Amino acid sequence: MSKKDYYDVLGVPRDVSKDELKKAYRKLAMKYHPDRNPDDDKAAEKFKELSEAYEILSDDQKRQTYNSFGHDGVNSSFTNSQGAADAFSDIFGDIFSDIFGGTSSRGSSRGQDLSYNLEVDLEEAVFGKSLNIEIPSKERCNGLWNRCSYCGGSGVIRQQQGFFSMQQTCPHCRGEGETHDPNCSNCNGVGFISKDKKLSVKIPAGVDDGDRIRLSGEGELGRGGSRGDLYISINVKQHKIFERDGKHLYCEVPLDFADAALGGSIEVPTLVGKAKIKIPSGTQSHKIFRLNGKGIKPLRGGRVGDILVRVIVEVPVNLNSKQKDLLNDFKANMSHEDNSPLMSSWLNSAKDFFKNL
Repeated sequence: MSKKDYYDVLGVPRDVSKDELKKAYRKLAMKYHPDRNPDDDKAAEKFKELSEAYEILSDDQKRQTYNSFGHDGVNSSFTNSQGAADAFSDIFGDIFSDIFGGTSSRGSSRGQDLSYNLEVDLEEAVFGKSLNIEIPSKERCNGLWNRCSYCGGSGVIRQQQGFFSMQQTCPHCRGEGETHDPNCSNCNGVGFISKDKKLSVKIPAGVDDGDRIRLSGEGELGRGGSRGDLYISINVKQHKIFERDGKHLYCEVPLDFADAALGGSIEVPTLVGKAKIKIPSGTQSHKIFRLNGKGIKPLRGGRVGDILVRVIVEVPVNLNSKQKDLLNDFKANMSHEDNSPLMSSWLNSAKDFFKNL
């Protein structure tokens, strides 16, 4: 059975660049890799076919030979040499080490990213602020380090199985490529010294609950001294007055019974002081008033939000006898049709309902 054209296998044109070739291989290899398709012989065969095609086309000399003579010109170089397996190992290390957790033997590895939950007040989230935090960290001990004899200083152990070269972190040095003096008094032989690190975090104006701030190079220390990043997750504390919805703020304000009936004005809070709201006569409970532009300026730009004020009409309690008499007189002079349209409408609906029973 004749082999497929290597360019067709990878789905690329014959004039494909090296970068595009690698992208095409990476995409397909991720799809058909045996670790992602256990017990699927077809996927394993497809993965082997992809790797063979990439090994030839990624090498300038072999690609030129293949373009001139086809499969006959390169078959022997791919199937009959240990160098082919080594080349495949390089491909595997370059492309899959970050996917399947391997560690490349070429140089240092980046430390892990860390996360930190930071609680901020609503005002700090809205206007921004620089805050100091303290996080646990570790520093490389300056004591005596020796090259790991188990992995030869590479930090990984490789196992060859045919064309496949699997690698895992060296269990002896834990990927460091070096072992520390076990008798070191500074770190008790661990190789790292734990210490708290103080950092200043600038909270940008407009951040919301769940937003993350990235501090580059402030994560865990990796092999060779390269650090990961630190991600600050923002948790906005519950506010005593306001509730936030994106760029808008909501609050509820009690409204005096007489002010609701007669009208007037009330003072309501904002994040920068007080504001007045004009209350029309006959204002009903739960009516919402809007203060334009008094909300939050979005972090990623756009119009400033509003403050939405919901008034809650408060019924008087603990009335004395004089107050009760005044309210009784008030009630006696009330007309449902003229003064209580909601009550009048409800009573009419109730009458119709009882007639139909």
